[in-house]
Amino acid sequence: MKNLEFIIITGLSGAGRSEAIKCFEDMGYFCIDNFPPGLIIDMIELRSSAESKVDKIAVVSDVRGGEFFDALTETLNELSKRKISYQILFLEASDETLVKRFKETRRKHPLSLEGGVIDGIKKERRLMETLRGKADMIIDTSDLESFELRDKIRSSFLGEKKQKGLLITVISFGYKYGIPLDADLVMDVRFLPNPHYIEELKPLSGLDEKVRNFVMKHSEAKIFLRKFTDLLTFLLPHYIPEGKTHFVIALGCTGGMHRSVVLAEEINKFLTKKGYNTVVKHRELT
Repeated sequence: MKNLEFIIITGLSGAGRSEAIKCFEDMGYFCIDNFPPGLIIDMIELRSSAESKVDKIAVVSDVRGGEFFDALTETLNELSKRKISYQILFLEASDETLVKRFKETRRKHPLSLEGGVIDGIKKERRLMETLRGKADMIIDTSDLESFELRDKIRSSFLGEKKQKGLLITVISFGYKYGIPLDADLVMDVRFLPNPHYIEELKPLSGLDEKVRNFVMKHSEAKIFLRKFTDLLTFLLPHYIPEGKTHFVIALGCTGGMHRSVVLAEEINKFLTKKGYNTVVKHRELT
């Protein structure tokens, strides 16, 4: 069983925890928002006993948990006692910034049931002071745009070898259901022989070895893969200096079940070997 990468995201309300958890989700972490600290040990034990393939988990735990949040210190001590490694990411911002954000969203602070927003912020700072001291990483988001926060998290938690934090999502899809709206680069692979018309292969997907062998045995598939990966090798590094942090590659066939799935998997393997942080998704299979 692989070692577990466990991240606890916490900090001040309005400092960007929601943006942070979305970033970790994009990086391939299993994510849970507003998770009661008292259940952390149970979750880790369940993962171990079930031999789960999940090896990266990120949870948000904060004062929204009310009395459950008080159990976090005890839980952290238990994790250390069991020699379960974890990292704490603490997000904060200036009082002025937090007040402005709450006014813009027209939401009340979770600790300002009777007083104003600033009273809730000050109370939360006091409650979080000890936890802040335990944090492995503290990010002040006062002057950060959302994309800057995501880039800072990626570059910090992915390491230097992960191509400066550029996240690449490889999606397979079916043209009959429409092109993914967020795609940066779309490739049509309907020129390849279709396994759909092979009775033995029709009920399978591109994740099955038989389908992969059928698709990749054709010379046009091999040539396409070679030429397309050459293009990506040239293209992707040029996006990094421009500040791009997320790039979506979409490969489509008719139904999104066979050819596009096979090639998405192959391209994902190629990019992973190149050191990029990648996520592969098969839209029509899910």
